[in-house]
Amino acid sequence: MMTLSLCMIVRDEEKVLGRCLDSIGNLVDEINIIDTGSTDGTKELASRYTDRIYDFKWIDDFSAARNFSFSKATKDFILWLDADDVLPEGEQEKFSALKIFLREDIDAVSMPYILARNEEGMVTQSVRRNRIVKKSNGFRWFGSVHEYMEVGGNVISSDIHIVHNSQKTGVSTRNLDIYEKMLGEGRSFTPRDLYYYANECLDHKLYERAIEYYQKFLDTREGWVEDCISSCAKMADCYLALEDPENAIDQILNSFKYDIPRADQCCRMGFIYLSKDQLDKAVFWYELAASLDYEAAKAKGGFLNHNCYTWLPHLQLCVCYFRLGQIEKSKHHNQMAKAYEPTNRMVLYNEEYFQSLTEQEE
Repeated sequence: MMTLSLCMIVRDEEKVLGRCLDSIGNLVDEINIIDTGSTDGTKELASRYTDRIYDFKWIDDFSAARNFSFSKATKDFILWLDADDVLPEGEQEKFSALKIFLREDIDAVSMPYILARNEEGMVTQSVRRNRIVKKSNGFRWFGSVHEYMEVGGNVISSDIHIVHNSQKTGVSTRNLDIYEKMLGEGRSFTPRDLYYYANECLDHKLYERAIEYYQKFLDTREGWVEDCISSCAKMADCYLALEDPENAIDQILNSFKYDIPRADQCCRMGFIYLSKDQLDKAVFWYELAASLDYEAAKAKGGFLNHNCYTWLPHLQLCVCYFRLGQIEKSKHHNQMAKAYEPTNRMVLYNEEYFQSLTEQEE
């Protein structure tokens, strides 16, 4: 059987690290913890699980820390996780089976990464990431922030879900500060840097600067198609925040140059036209969103807003058709939304309202 090293970089993670290691520790052959400057009890907690704990001086470079962590692995394959990631109990048996399945001719294994769930536990955002790589291939990380690993060869797509379960609140300035430092030093930005710097600007409500750098990213014509589509979507969000819906519409339409429409883009268009009380146009875009194939979109590999492929367009169509006086269609779409989210408070409110209308008619 192939052996497996777990490699993690951590800092001040005593609140979540134990939860992560409890979920995966018994399924790997080695745990390597790279501490980048904790001032809490992170290292003491990690020592309960492994004696392979190493210090790494933080130099504002996540790839450097990741590559250092990989250098400490001694087993056949490497698994990487963050401290606030968890392998759910239901996935652990599948992980054990996967480990038995690992062979010399496998170069990497990708896994779905669950980024967000709603109150009912349904996935609302996910992406697929390469999680396990063969050590002898020497795959490396690149990028000071939002680092990525260049992987090739025989890559297996697993259905084992890793869940991101952060307990941190608020928006950290850490990544923005690193990018600003890079700019101050005159360092060149790769297309990926341009895209993720724009994301940081958006997160911090620096809308004009975000638009500037999304456009610079698109102008390189070197970005991943999913990031290009996302850039258009996020520029549209910036323009909406700046109360400029016409430019928002232009950016959404620009996204269609890269591939068939995504449901979140269609929902943005529907929202804009609903806000303008142009109900026929809103219906068109929400109907299109509701018709799009979620599985086909998921296969593209980008970040997905699951809500836009499931209940959200139906809930909005309920509103549109009600305002158009088409009550039966409004009821129908509320029921469609309920099929996806049976406890959604807005859906239940609509259901009660329709019931009250029926009682009044009787």
